[in-house]
Amino acid sequence: MKKSGPSALGVPAAARQPLRRRLTGWAFVLPFTAPFLLAVVAPILYTLGLSLFQERLIGGVSFVGLDNYRDQLSDPQFWAAVARVGLYLLIQVPLMMLLALAAALAIDSVKLYAPAIFRLGIFLPYAVPGVVATLLWGYIYGTQFGLVGDVEQYLGIALPDPLSSTLVIPSIGNIVLWLYVGYNMLVIYAALQAIPSEVFEAAKLDGARTWHVIVHVKLPAIRSTVAVTTMFSVIGGFQLFNEPNILRGLVPNVITSDFTPNMYAYSLSFAGQQYNAAATVAVIMGVVTGVFAFVVQRRGMRGVA
Repeated sequence: MKKSGPSALGVPAAARQPLRRRLTGWAFVLPFTAPFLLAVVAPILYTLGLSLFQERLIGGVSFVGLDNYRDQLSDPQFWAAVARVGLYLLIQVPLMMLLALAAALAIDSVKLYAPAIFRLGIFLPYAVPGVVATLLWGYIYGTQFGLVGDVEQYLGIALPDPLSSTLVIPSIGNIVLWLYVGYNMLVIYAALQAIPSEVFEAAKLDGARTWHVIVHVKLPAIRSTVAVTTMFSVIGGFQLFNEPNILRGLVPNVITSDFTPNMYAYSLSFAGQQYNAAATVAVIMGVVTGVFAFVVQRRGMRGVA
């Protein structure tokens, strides 16, 4: 009979078992952890490090600490870009959520005729690439060559220019609405479908009408889903880049290279070769986006079990 005792390596069997379990756990998470560290953590750390240095004509690259952050936070161009994105969010996000919520509630009701066609019609723009959609709407907005110009010429009236300085932000918001309302609608509609049917049966027994069911049953049940979709819309708003950058070719005097913070960082990096300043803008906007997304999610999830 073999006696229990230390193994040949001098490690007791009882001590080897937890170590084996830990290694097994790491083996399972390694396929995710390794790409996450390389594709997410490493670029963030590199950008943070880049923002703490500055390349000078004399002396080369030198450590400047938080000087880059002080310079950007005192730059009026940066704050003008942030203000434009803030105005865009105030217009786009509420409209996005209201339209998506209304469409999802309409599909979920039994009174809508041909709900499958209605759902497909709203979701179909999401399948269009963002660049193609922006070019499409850009030519629609054109007063010299697009649909707006053709209507003006045909009717003999002067229409507001969608790409003017006063209307360009709502026009960009319209493109994003056209693209992503269908996606948010499907997410909310899936949440509505997950509500137990017993809840609706109980509401009917209590004499609740359609409007009361929507306000007191459906909306509270999907509150967390609406909060998540709102959070993603806010994040997407702060990342605004493709639409104004493409439309810039049509109205370069209205949409400048610093129209949004992302365009400003892109211009600093690729046009001005100011990589440290661009990294600083990226870090600041990352923090601002994270804070806003956290606040939106916390407020939306308040009171949700």
